[in-house]
Amino acid sequence: MQRLFLEMAVQDHECFARVQNIFNPENFDRKLRDAAAFIKEHADKYKVVPDRDSVRAKTSVDLEPRPTVTQEWFLAEFEKFTQHRELERAILKSADMLEKGNFGPVEKIIKDAINVCLARELGTDYFHNVRERLMAIKSNNGQLSTGWPVLDSKLYGGFNRGELQIFAGGSGSGKSLFMQNLAANWVMAGLSGVYITLELSEGLCSMRLDSMMTDIASKEIFRNIDDVELKLGLLQKKSGNFMIKYMPAQSTVNDIRAYVKNLEIERGVKIDFMCVDYLDLLMPVSAKVSPNDLFVKDKYVSEELRNLARELNVLFVTASQLNRSAVEEIEFDHSHISGGISKINTADNVFGIFTSRSMREKGRYQIQLMKTRSSSGVGSKIDLEFNIETLRIRDCGEQEDANSFRKPTVNILDSIKGTSKVLTSNTDSDDVPKVTADVQSTKLKAMLGAIKQNKN
Repeated sequence: MQRLFLEMAVQDHECFARVQNIFNPENFDRKLRDAAAFIKEHADKYKVVPDRDSVRAKTSVDLEPRPTVTQEWFLAEFEKFTQHRELERAILKSADMLEKGNFGPVEKIIKDAINVCLARELGTDYFHNVRERLMAIKSNNGQLSTGWPVLDSKLYGGFNRGELQIFAGGSGSGKSLFMQNLAANWVMAGLSGVYITLELSEGLCSMRLDSMMTDIASKEIFRNIDDVELKLGLLQKKSGNFMIKYMPAQSTVNDIRAYVKNLEIERGVKIDFMCVDYLDLLMPVSAKVSPNDLFVKDKYVSEELRNLARELNVLFVTASQLNRSAVEEIEFDHSHISGGISKINTADNVFGIFTSRSMREKGRYQIQLMKTRSSSGVGSKIDLEFNIETLRIRDCGEQEDANSFRKPTVNILDSIKGTSKVLTSNTDSDDVPKVTADVQSTKLKAMLGAIKQNKN
């Protein structure tokens, strides 16, 4: 059969052209491997398949002319042959890896072998049935609101299933807060999801979410346990399922995948979203890299997370650290992302979190759109309202600009003058004007006068 494949390849150039993407000389037996390698090299170099005489001269393999067979039969048989040989070699390679204790890449090798197939899909006929094409995109895109209308407007509707969203911020900037607030928005909207924490404990994450969902201040949670229990009991009736799971740092995407599969089997829960807190603490599956090589490590991890989002068809959000050069900056760009451009290239949307102590105290967070694939919002800045007591982040409307958190300063003397109230009345029988002064204003004036006299 292998000899027949090679004879058909040199006899019918169209047959070879259609299987060229999966034609691997390593799949052929040793006595035919040189001939297969020569055919592939010749086709790659000269863009044409060699004739039988050239093959015989170079490899001593004599290929005979064959009666023409149908291309469909040839394609089906060659695809089946290639899949079986690729899987066989993958299993043998995996056995060597398992013997050496290198378990990580095994799944990828097996999956790549199983996914070998011919490129039969011709793509989208652009002008054919425009309405059907657009409606298919609308129904299959799985776009869902973030819960913040001002952000949705910049993203043309919200986040899409199967895409990777990254919130980038410095240490203590609120990366976890943003993901927990997004989780709260989606759970209260009826979606089911998972919050994977590689840093904070399950208890702390749960307690933060208690405040966000019940609007009870964090410091008052233990004093109002009955109210918290009652409010969450009422919310549960209209909310989706929600799990919070701690995993140790340096876990892999396979650990997350195994947990999700176990959750689906044990609880029968199909998740709609996943938050991973956060990307920098994961290690790749498909390659062994040093934790110090951030560029390569984060490249593999971000690609694997995006593949997981596509595989599960979920809304997927994670976070990343900003590097030291971003500490004093108020405008973020790609150079401020820890680990470099590798994450940016893979992510579909990247948001920079800008905040300060004074902004948080005044109830404001700002996010900057550093990258968007499905909208023109790059470079936009969005103000969000932050409740420092309940840790809730809410939309404050597009009408407020980026400087809305700054309050104008007022001169103290103007303030004093503004509090004075002098009323004149001529209704007394003695026709003497009656003056009433604000008591607080009088005391403040006397105090300022005494301070001025002491200085002189």
